[in-house]
Amino acid sequence: MVKQDIRPIKQELRQKYKQIRRTMDPQMKQKKDNDIFEKVISLKQYQQADMLITFVSTEIEVDTHQLMAHAWSTGKQVVVPRCIDGTRLMDFCEIQSMEDLEPRTFSVLEPKQNCFILNQFPNSFCIVPGLSFDLSGFRLGYGKGYYDRFLNQYDGTTVGICYSSCLHPSL
Repeated sequence: MVKQDIRPIKQELRQKYKQIRRTMDPQMKQKKDNDIFEKVISLKQYQQADMLITFVSTEIEVDTHQLMAHAWSTGKQVVVPRCIDGTRLMDFCEIQSMEDLEPRTFSVLEPKQNCFILNQFPNSFCIVPGLSFDLSGFRLGYGKGYYDRFLNQYDGTTVGICYSSCLHPSL
């Protein structure tokens, strides 16, 4: 059996889905972001959770800012990742508002240095980023493995969010 190096295939898919996101009509993106938001907050698992773990979205990702605001308004803890310098690991920090964030790794908003780091995530609901997902729940991330490492030890509810144009038949 011949082994195939799938790294170039993954890189090609990453570029494809980044391009789809970059060229999305802003009004269409807003509508899709709102639709995804409504679907997430209607999930029983989200409604019953005490803690929302989420990434802080960039311009080309599904908007998570609205979701964080909703979580705060309903009394949930909001927890977001902070990359640990010199590693490919993340700490997860509770934030009280967007004011607790600053641009850091890859220019992404992350918790400021003085954030409260959590090591346990009881009754949590985790929004997982991905450039693409398939219908079996497999994800194509950005390629550094940060979330893969976290998800290997996380045992709560996870939901991947992406635009329908970024679904792939099989990853």
